Amino acid sequence: MTTTDPYDRYRTPEFRRVLAAARRALERHQGQVQGSIGLNNPSPAERNIIIGITGNYRSANAQRVTLPLPEFEHSVRNVTGDSLRDLLEHLGPPLRFRAVERTALDQTRQEVVAQAEASPLHPRHPWYQEWLTSVATDGTITGLINKQATHLLTQAVRVLEYLDSRPDHAPPVMLPALAETTTGDTKALNPGRGPLPTLVLRALATTRGVPLRPGAEARRELWDACDVIVDDLASRVLVLNLPATGQGLGQWLTDAAIYGTPFHITLHQLVTLPITVNLPTVYVCENPAVLRRAAGELGTASPPLICTEGRPSTAFHRLARRVTEAGGQLHYHGDFDWPGIEMTNHLRTRYQAEPWRMNAADYLGGVRTDSEHVQLSGHVQDTDWDPELAKVMLRENRAVYEEAVADTLLTDWSLGPP
Repeated sequence: MTTTDPYDRYRTPEFRRVLAAARRALERHQGQVQGSIGLNNPSPAERNIIIGITGNYRSANAQRVTLPLPEFEHSVRNVTGDSLRDLLEHLGPPLRFRAVERTALDQTRQEVVAQAEASPLHPRHPWYQEWLTSVATDGTITGLINKQATHLLTQAVRVLEYLDSRPDHAPPVMLPALAETTTGDTKALNPGRGPLPTLVLRALATTRGVPLRPGAEARRELWDACDVIVDDLASRVLVLNLPATGQGLGQWLTDAAIYGTPFHITLHQLVTLPITVNLPTVYVCENPAVLRRAAGELGTASPPLICTEGRPSTAFHRLARRVTEAGGQLHYHGDFDWPGIEMTNHLRTRYQAEPWRMNAADYLGGVRTDSEHVQLSGHVQDTDWDPELAKVMLRENRAVYEEAVADTLLTDWSLGPP
């Protein structure tokens, strides 16, 4: 004996639009069966089923037909014994009440943000407040809630708290070790491991007042700025005439200085082959082209020179500490643009580095010889060592890159220490 499923009646094509409209109406009214639904340009089959439910004739020329939902519910109960909501959820997914969902989402978002605001970083650091506001308003936290992954924001805060609490002279930390300490998973901060690495890197970019740029180099630069080692072989620093003591690396540097040969030092070498640098004065430049000219034109007569090759790496910071801890003085020259001035301020604060050939007169001399007319960009920086420098840079609004004044630098180096 075959039993007919009463729901089969509603699985036919002519009910498809009727049931879809009923679902929208019930979801809009939080499950209440009220009001009417309408179909535009109904097919003959759709018109006939509505006539059958209501008992009211609808003209074949009607452009729109309506169906009161209470009458539809009454018809459904007569056929299936269930309510209209039961029918809809039997044939499809459960009803979604958007207003209730939005309210629950807003409440959850407020709770997640409140937890992040409870971090000691919030009252102390404007960058943290800016970062949290950004992820709370751009849909990031909403996405985490929808994916049931709000624990990732908690982990991101934990990473930031850990980095903020590290002493200034603490040794670098490997990225897997940082991830293990803060999340319990050594790979949690690796690229491609979901939103967590991006959450942290967005915060680190915010601390520097820059947007998060794509690419491995940009990520490594942000980690390096916090003394986090992504790859101790990739993090390196370029030097010239920097003799040192210590087995392996110390001997290699001393030999390279004998021949006036530039030498790349990796962070791995600095960690595994410790050195001591006993030099009273070490120059620091930003662009490798400047060091290349020093090697080519001055050779062994060039003073000890370290090149940051742009933003200082973790390897650079470790080597700079070796110089200053032994009583050496760093003399820094970089680009006359706002990022270059920011770097000068950073090295002054961190190593008491002396800005060298970085005053207003030096800048104006470069402006007169610079023909590229590159405008300044980025955040304006203070130049406390020479307040006039910031004033003339704002007035001229032109960047002077280190290569443009390399002749002056090499002339000074050929004359010996300042």
